[in-house]
Amino acid sequence: MTANIEIYTKFGCPYCVRAKHLLDSKGVTYTEYDVTMGGAKRAEMVARAPGACTVPQIFINDVAVGGSDDLRALDTQGKLDSLLGASGAQ
Repeated sequence: MTANIEIYTKFGCPYCVRAKHLLDSKGVTYTEYDVTMGGAKRAEMVARAPGACTVPQIFINDVAVGGSDDLRALDTQGKLDSLLGASGAQ
């Protein structure tokens, strides 16, 4: 079973591009929320990850994992594939 992955991004954000590239390289699908203009999705992001005001903010199975550097660290530590689900990690 693959994980439910959500990522909050902004237009032109290089960290967002990096995070999405890593997820794409794992062959997983994710739901992207563009919070460039603020609004309800940005408020939702802040509510889900209190204190987080930067993007991307990444959630795997409703657990906040942080941003691009945090996602890369999980991959480097060998923990990302198991979080993403064995069938989603390629």
